[in-house]
Amino acid sequence: MEIFSGGVNLENNIGNTLYLQREGSYVHMQNDTICVEQDSKIYFRMPLHNLDSVVVLGNVLVSQPLLSRLVELNIDVSFHHINGGFRYRITGPLNGNILLRLAQFEAHNDKSKATEITKRILASKIRNSRYVLSRGSRDVPDDSISTELKNASEALGSMLGTLETMTDIDSMRGLEGSAASVYFKVFDYLISSRCKDFSFNTRSRRPPRDRVNALLSFAYTIATSDCISACNSVGLDYQLGFLHVPRPGRPSLALDFVEEIRSVFADRLVLSLINLRQLFAEHFDEREIGGSVLLNEEGRKVFLRAYQSRKYDEITHPLFDKSIPFGLVPHVQARLMARHLRSEIPFYEPFVMK
Repeated sequence: MEIFSGGVNLENNIGNTLYLQREGSYVHMQNDTICVEQDSKIYFRMPLHNLDSVVVLGNVLVSQPLLSRLVELNIDVSFHHINGGFRYRITGPLNGNILLRLAQFEAHNDKSKATEITKRILASKIRNSRYVLSRGSRDVPDDSISTELKNASEALGSMLGTLETMTDIDSMRGLEGSAASVYFKVFDYLISSRCKDFSFNTRSRRPPRDRVNALLSFAYTIATSDCISACNSVGLDYQLGFLHVPRPGRPSLALDFVEEIRSVFADRLVLSLINLRQLFAEHFDEREIGGSVLLNEEGRKVFLRAYQSRKYDEITHPLFDKSIPFGLVPHVQARLMARHLRSEIPFYEPFVMK
């Protein structure tokens, strides 16, 4: 099966994301039902009302009538390269009140407000990175490795103290780079010694140079798509962020939200798939030209099933002190950002794992 969808949970407003990845398939519509066809045979159907968004990976042909209907139903469709890299997306009219987007632009241009939001987003990223390292230091059997992870966590803690005194956003972005360097320097220690096919030396993005980086890049791309959908759901402009510099085509605000969940959602999912030995070397393709390493079709199937399952894991949101599905976090954060921009709450409260 090359199409994956999580269980429907309309009460929590997560909905379904449908992933289409079989090369050469044709996706069209019959009576408000998505039909996936290959070699003149329909092998999958799904009613459109079950969908929240559609992610297309690689060479999959989607019919114009289906795209038009998805836009009419306000179902986002994003198109990606086979490695997960973003190509383009198709959406309907912008949701939300224009006054919210005006408030977002005003906050971006207000140095004091933009600095406070940026500081809070970065603090949550560092705290969540510390959470992952602290958990890892307790789980590893080797005392020397545990010490390395604790030292890295303490270094990140010191950076939190430095962040408190900062008043310049560019300096905060520099600190974010330093924090990422400390975190990824010890990331390999979180990978079980039993997993001989996986090792991590440094973060490489374009292209990923090893299997771990291939997984991280794929996870971040899919998470970004979810965060774009969350921004769209409340009417925020996902291209205008705070921590990330706005650039043409860059989903800066969505990337800001990704930073809050990157380590505790995406990184921990990647580590689980490796350490629980659900992924192996045969799930990856290595390309001689360019030296890139990418998940293959079977590897993407394993990853996407785990990703969708993880979205339905219950976690405790620190602001509400109640359990919610992890997949709902980007939507909650988008709503909190909207409320802050409309001056309904004094501060934006980022997500911090408890």
